[in-house]
Amino acid sequence: MHIFHTFLASLLTKSWGERMIVEKCIIVEGRSDKLNIEPIFAEDVQIICTNGTISEDALLDLLEPFEECRFYTLFDADKSGEKLRKLTKRIYSEAVHLFIPRTYIEVANAPKKVLAQLLNEASFSVHKQYLSS
Repeated sequence: MHIFHTFLASLLTKSWGERMIVEKCIIVEGRSDKLNIEPIFAEDVQIICTNGTISEDALLDLLEPFEECRFYTLFDADKSGEKLRKLTKRIYSEAVHLFIPRTYIEVANAPKKVLAQLLNEASFSVHKQYLSS
């Protein structure tokens, strides 16, 4: 597991060896969620994928390299998402939980305009093209 943490830490390091400060980390369930929200951000945000249901130990290991970040969650509006939200609340009570409208159920299926509005309201910098007029 140490090699994995070293690899993740290296992702946050500039080529000159100084640590890049990423203040916000958003935790999502899967790659398709990440791909849907990634282009919306107009700031550096670390997007962390749990790849579905995850144990408490695995979540701790996954988030350990990013302990300096302010954590946000954006999970699906289903049982799996609720389970992850409860687990995250228990482990990182300071995390901010964002909720997609139940209409879309999955983050991956939510329109970018809806996600941009949600992220903007949570004080993320988003590209204006995704905000509704």
